Amino acid sequence: MNDGEMLKIVVPGSTANLGPGFDSIGLAVSLHLTLEVVRATTWEFVPKTNEVKSIPTGESNLIYQVANELASQYGVTLPPCRVFVSSNIPFTRGLGSSAAAIVAAIELANELGRLSLSQEEKMRIATTYEGHPDNVGASLYGGLVIGSYVKERTHVVHVPHIPIDLIAVIPTYELETKKSRTVLPSEFTRAQAVEASAVGNVLVAALLTQNWSLAGEMMDADLFHQPYRERLVPELKRVRVVAKRSGAFGVALSGAGPTVLCFAEQGCGKEVYDALRAAFPHDDVRMLSVETTGSCVYKMTLEK
Repeated sequence: MNDGEMLKIVVPGSTANLGPGFDSIGLAVSLHLTLEVVRATTWEFVPKTNEVKSIPTGESNLIYQVANELASQYGVTLPPCRVFVSSNIPFTRGLGSSAAAIVAAIELANELGRLSLSQEEKMRIATTYEGHPDNVGASLYGGLVIGSYVKERTHVVHVPHIPIDLIAVIPTYELETKKSRTVLPSEFTRAQAVEASAVGNVLVAALLTQNWSLAGEMMDADLFHQPYRERLVPELKRVRVVAKRSGAFGVALSGAGPTVLCFAEQGCGKEVYDALRAAFPHDDVRMLSVETTGSCVYKMTLEK
């Protein structure tokens, strides 16, 4: 990137797990993190929207940390830039804000450092930073991603189009994934593991064959995390009742929560949205869609 150019990097947010697909299923949603990058004398991050107003503005910023570390692994020094940061992904609400930042950082290092990384390499790097492939995979590829990260090997199956409407109920409080993981059991018996993974397998099959009622049933039948996290997110049970009464086929915690995501057949989401708006006037209720486009990088020439 030259002095007269600007890089624009756009990365979608995501929801993970969809109930029983714990740490392995991700779905890109129509919320975005956008970086506008121009050359400068020192690194500076300039927040442009409310969601990112508290981000570090210097080299302690997560995006710089990941980009710089990745570049140094390839023996490259990145030129300093001013980065204007916009986002409508709520922070620490279970909608993939940190995963989007990691993917944006990898795209930034790839462009500035001319690393020529393939999608598979970006995916592998992103997974090592995030620890699991669900959110970062969805942010990188768009659509639905089913992935595994075993013995430091990442495998991903990407399904671009899932014809559903999404309605998010976003509570006012934050919930850090780290805290939300402390309530989970550290081990399962073989019988429990078989049962929990069978539910996850059927969820994937139901989504791919568009058997929506079965997909919703499997979301409710999750044994991996939702039964333990329900006490941290009291909204989950209440949203489930209202959403299903008004036409949603499924309801699940978005990632670790506290956002609760409702799934409806395409074209049926508005009724669910209206009912949830009425029932949860103090929460942020948003009509979303599946984002089929993953992270994108644009190069623009700045006007003189």
